[in-house]
Amino acid sequence: MRKLAPLRKLAGLRNGRSACQIGRLCVMSALLGLQAGCSSLPSRARHDLIGHTRADLVSCAGVPDQDEIRDGQEVLVWRQDQPVQGPLDLKTPFSFELSLGGHGTCHVTATVQDGVVTRIAYSGPSATLEGPNAACGPVVRGCV
Repeated sequence: MRKLAPLRKLAGLRNGRSACQIGRLCVMSALLGLQAGCSSLPSRARHDLIGHTRADLVSCAGVPDQDEIRDGQEVLVWRQDQPVQGPLDLKTPFSFELSLGGHGTCHVTATVQDGVVTRIAYSGPSATLEGPNAACGPVVRGCV
């Protein structure tokens, strides 16, 4: 038993913690890290893009799928219609699959007035473990 003590210490199995408990802690930490990292990207973009020029927005987000002028304001829409999968898909032999994340799509809408971005909004069915607007991340990733 004495020979195993350094290995148990290295694995974090002291103080009565089992390997299962340590594994659960690792998985939960990873999921929280993914959620914090991914869901904050659209939130940051919503605030950071205000004040950018239309040209800057188009150069980082790409050419919009829809462009319309209403009441002196230009409305630009990008569609992220490819389903974004959640962060954890488990596949095992015998065709057993388990997805712990949701799927989502997103539309990013920017309002531009006098050539300057005044508002960023997100819409669409986005229900992933990464957050309610995580499916919008691919559209704004190059902007923040």
